[in-house]
Amino acid sequence: MIELQENNFIEVDHYYTAKTGQYVSGDIFLSRKIKEEDRVISVLSDGLGSGIKASVLATLTATMALKYTSSSIDIRSSAEIIMDTLPICSVRKISYSTFTIVDIDRYGKTRIIEHGNPPYIFINSGKEVTVEKQVIELPKWSDRRIQYSEIDIQLSDRIIFFSDGVSQAGMGNRGTPAGWGSGVTAHVEQCLRVNREMSASSMARSIVKRAVQMDGKGALDDITCAVIYLRRPRQLLVVTGPPYSNESDMGLAKVIDNFPGRTVICGGTTSNIVARELDREIKTDVGSNCSGIPPAAHMDGVDLITEGTLTLGRVAATIEKEIIPQDNRDPVSLLLEMFLDSDVVYFVVGTRINDAHQAPNMPMEMDLRRNIVRRIADQLERVHCKETHIKYI
Repeated sequence: MIELQENNFIEVDHYYTAKTGQYVSGDIFLSRKIKEEDRVISVLSDGLGSGIKASVLATLTATMALKYTSSSIDIRSSAEIIMDTLPICSVRKISYSTFTIVDIDRYGKTRIIEHGNPPYIFINSGKEVTVEKQVIELPKWSDRRIQYSEIDIQLSDRIIFFSDGVSQAGMGNRGTPAGWGSGVTAHVEQCLRVNREMSASSMARSIVKRAVQMDGKGALDDITCAVIYLRRPRQLLVVTGPPYSNESDMGLAKVIDNFPGRTVICGGTTSNIVARELDREIKTDVGSNCSGIPPAAHMDGVDLITEGTLTLGRVAATIEKEIIPQDNRDPVSLLLEMFLDSDVVYFVVGTRINDAHQAPNMPMEMDLRRNIVRRIADQLERVHCKETHIKYI
């Protein structure tokens, strides 16, 4: 029913928090997957200062960097165009915006370009490895330079890069008078000793949250961390809606039972069909409450069961707003976290019409499940660099 993908997967994710008192972050992270070339390009830019102005400058820088790196323009030419667009600050004599660009393909060949941000961390076998970097002078900008490096990374290697809100966290404290600095590497290595397969999103979140703790009374600067992790794909199967034909019920149940990754069923009718065909019991998790959404449930062999269209609609709205789950245990947060912690997501969408959704008193936002699934898949592909597959039955 579904064709599994076995190629290496590039997991890319980030986590951020704005400086305390600011509504927007002056750090911007953008990522783009170029499917036809099996490449992923990621950019982290830090605008000078904080707030709206910094955000605009960082967005401009990151957008240009992503565009030029995606093309065949020479690195020096790309950097000079960005520098021409973003002149130096007349007071502080530094660039209005910094950037780190990571260009990686599925086979691990990686190019990294840095200007002004803290040095990236390259992790191999759970330990930091020093990388030789080439300093590139820019003829038009004698006081500015970029660093360029190439790495052939292997499975389980990671690249971690961040804004100076991370490296300068805790500055002035007794234990970290110059900021967190090299302590970031020690934190990363400790995390991997505890969990060698820690996801990119979990690693980025751990680093940012630790940086905020070190600052003490909230984030003293915009704090952003991005992580790239090359590994075998983590696969997720999401089944929603019963099959068009009753004769396909057992086939669907077997697909769920034999899937070599995590599985989710979204929909009461669908979960009851699977429970019946596999002769298993559904157990409701009464503690997983969410406003307007029924609680989650579980079944042997299924990692998560939720209500159907309402829950998926709430997930779609949340992911489109780029809201990051905050460790909540409600069905929407649990499902969204599973999406973000997976690499390849398979949607199996039943096409049998659910009579309950034809009632005239159903809310206006009740959309057809197939359209909601397409919205979620689009966000996972474009924003989070996931690979998605949709099959209708």
